[in-house]
Amino acid sequence: MAKQLLSGNEAIAQGAWEAGVRVGTGYPGTPSTETLENLVRHKDVYCEWSPNEKVALEVGIGSAMAGARTLVTMKHVGVNVAADPFMSVANTGVNAGLVVLAADDPSCYSSQNEQDSRTYAAFARIPCLDPADSQEAYEFSRKAFALSERFDTPVMLHETMRIAHTRTMVEPAGVREDAPLRDYASAPQKYVMMPAFAVGRIQATNAREDALVQFAEKSELNRVEMRDTSIGVIVAGALYNHVREALPNASTFKLGLTWPLPPERLRQFAASVDKVYVVEEACRYFRDAIAAMGVDLSEPPAAPLPRSGEIFPSHIRASFGAELPSHEQAAQDLPPRPPAFCAGCPHRLVFCELRRMHAIVCGDIGCYTLGAVAPYKAVDSVIDMGASFSMAHGMELAGAQERTGRPVVGVIGDSTFAHSGITSLLGTVYNGGTGTLCILDNRTTAMTGTQGNPVNGLTLTEQAARVSPLVDAAEKPTILDRPAGKPLDLVALCRAIGVDEVSVVDAQDLKAIRRALKAATSHTDRLSVIIFKSPCRLVDRTSRPAPRITDCRKCGSCIQIGCPALGKAADGSAKIDPTQCIGCNQCVQSCPFGCIAFEEE
Repeated sequence: MAKQLLSGNEAIAQGAWEAGVRVGTGYPGTPSTETLENLVRHKDVYCEWSPNEKVALEVGIGSAMAGARTLVTMKHVGVNVAADPFMSVANTGVNAGLVVLAADDPSCYSSQNEQDSRTYAAFARIPCLDPADSQEAYEFSRKAFALSERFDTPVMLHETMRIAHTRTMVEPAGVREDAPLRDYASAPQKYVMMPAFAVGRIQATNAREDALVQFAEKSELNRVEMRDTSIGVIVAGALYNHVREALPNASTFKLGLTWPLPPERLRQFAASVDKVYVVEEACRYFRDAIAAMGVDLSEPPAAPLPRSGEIFPSHIRASFGAELPSHEQAAQDLPPRPPAFCAGCPHRLVFCELRRMHAIVCGDIGCYTLGAVAPYKAVDSVIDMGASFSMAHGMELAGAQERTGRPVVGVIGDSTFAHSGITSLLGTVYNGGTGTLCILDNRTTAMTGTQGNPVNGLTLTEQAARVSPLVDAAEKPTILDRPAGKPLDLVALCRAIGVDEVSVVDAQDLKAIRRALKAATSHTDRLSVIIFKSPCRLVDRTSRPAPRITDCRKCGSCIQIGCPALGKAADGSAKIDPTQCIGCNQCVQSCPFGCIAFEEE
């Protein structure tokens, strides 16, 4: 098969398919999302979006236990969500190969924190593979399933944003391995993790760890490259390429298997160079583990490496006192380009009204996190997926509304509500909570690329068939012949849980939004859920000609809705950019003097 230019995620999908994967599950989260979106394009594999990462892993455990090689994908914070089954399946082991892709995001390009997911692999004592480019992502993806079955263990395939989204050349085989379904036999002592059985499985895990260490000592996944013996660098993943660029003469110990580490080989490498260093980003995973082996690690001679964020070749050069190459200076005084809601976004008017009300808003993870930035500045907290409703209940328990005179409102999106907001709402209802909670139902998982979710009922196979001619849902063979997705009825669910008041409001109708929020926040004796419903503009692209502005009073009210199509002319009056405007009517509703209107149609 000819060489291809693939991203790390595309390469992982190709490798998994060639390895005979039959099931792929996950929850969309940058930088992991594209992996399943590419895997589903292949034949003879079934893929689905799960409501959250915990469910995705549990589905994956079930399919692997039943004999199907399975890939489960998630971003680093998703590993936290899946931690409970993750730790248990490390003890039970697997039947068919089970690989968990964990995609980290150093520098928080699209995440609320940094973390090194490899610490979970070390914690659970399961193998972890760390590719350094797309070719290795492809190869390691294939090898991970064989490793999983050889040692009866789940395997973590770890990547960072730099690997996930960078395209490098890959030479795939293009041939799918014959990996038939494995037979299933009941084995309660292996898979039923009651205490008596769990104790026995821990002994099996101990024995597996010993075998894995011996494997690591000999594995070709780890590679020693001797050059100048005055400097030795231990490194893994994308940083290997940065070290090679920054310190081309340095000897390197390139770790492809990052758990377990090979103690003897690492000590031998350290003894073969004058000084040995560790280069890693956003953590001390390697440094602490290697130092515990008795290896005397040196600090970079010129300056410490950054403690957080991505590490680039320039950082490494500076830390080791190497000469920095000359380059053009970056342009100065460029206007900032902060993230913003799209023109016509259905979230905009809701946050405009929450700002006007001076509400205390407990926010959540999604596009609507932008409600925290100018011009809205209407979100007080964003912690993790599903936290908004739980935190709003906590605010209520602390009497925040009574003490501040400001209404407390929880805000969550439809996909995030299905992910982890349902149990938060259930907890509030169960404990007699009151207040106002809002579900922003824009009919998609917008922030990660308009994936399907349980609320809109669009499955991953249906999504792929809509966007790719490579997939024909009617012809594509899968393990299971699956029916079309079923959308979740939010109103029926909220009422079934026991919410006192449930209403559905058009998120593009400012007056209706104002009435609904005013009514819901005017009482403190019951719980109200408002479902603000209108499709994301990336899903519904219908538009009409821009409205006209006449006799502008220059009050700036329309500008304050934060639409990218609105701006100010030289004389201070408002103006509309017709190339960005979609005719959504938000600015027309926001003008207090009626200066913005559509021409009669």
